[in-house]
Amino acid sequence: MDRQNLTLLTDLYELTMMQGYYRNAHRNATVVFDAFFRNNPFGGGYSIMGGVEQLIEYIRELHFGAEDIRYLSSLGIFGKDFLDYLHDFHFTGDIYAVPEGSVIFPREPLVKVVAPIMEAQLVETAILNIINHQSLIATKAARVCYAAKGDGVLEFGLRRAQGPDAGTYGARAAIIGGCVATSNVLCGELFDVPVAGTHAHSWVMSFPDEYTAFKAYADIYPDACILLVDTYDTLESGVPNAIRVFQEMKKNGVKSKHFGIRLDSGDLAYLSKKARKMLDEAGFPDAIISASNDLDENLI
Repeated sequence: MDRQNLTLLTDLYELTMMQGYYRNAHRNATVVFDAFFRNNPFGGGYSIMGGVEQLIEYIRELHFGAEDIRYLSSLGIFGKDFLDYLHDFHFTGDIYAVPEGSVIFPREPLVKVVAPIMEAQLVETAILNIINHQSLIATKAARVCYAAKGDGVLEFGLRRAQGPDAGTYGARAAIIGGCVATSNVLCGELFDVPVAGTHAHSWVMSFPDEYTAFKAYADIYPDACILLVDTYDTLESGVPNAIRVFQEMKKNGVKSKHFGIRLDSGDLAYLSKKARKMLDEAGFPDAIISASNDLDENLI
């Protein structure tokens, strides 16, 4: 996320091979490396390309700093002549890549590296790391969005992601795959993508009762009033209290741009139909019903 130097984000054998090339006659040979994958994930028929922007940033920042050289020297497997070469290293090759968001298929080149063999060898691991992760997330997002049949899909995966970088770059990849917004505020700042969110069960539980919690939220955020209705009982308490708040907003002349409910547990298909009927009968056919909780393309 910071534009840090990721030159040592590589497998050790890339560096030992580099030293081997350095000490052999073909050290300056130009090679072509193609990055591809063998099978589509999730049993699908296609994948979506992601990660190219981060790949470009990685290549631009590629250099061995003094601390990198000291660390490699401490391993006791690299000679001074090779370490001196690394001190002045910079990437001189060319990289070609499929545009992000493109539909891609197995066994076709996604990234082509044309460079001296030592340079091409060094960047192999990082290219695969960056492209594989973001393409995987973009592909999953595309499958979910396709299953949603035009309804907006929000990405809320940060709290279950494998660390800050995976969560933030994964959110970016989900946007590439078709999600309309993310809950990840850092992703929004870094990549200028839409952010969105409602409120948690803790908000409701912090008030004396559910109605008071809903009313307080509606008073503060009348134009983005999506109320989480499953803290206690979705149909007996949550939806009726939400309707009560919507009725009061209407009576007071508050015209909300976005209002509705969020379902986060239980049989979402059943509850959404019941809630839709209750909202319509109360005079709110425009109320949004959003659903969350382990939704994937199969459940959708």
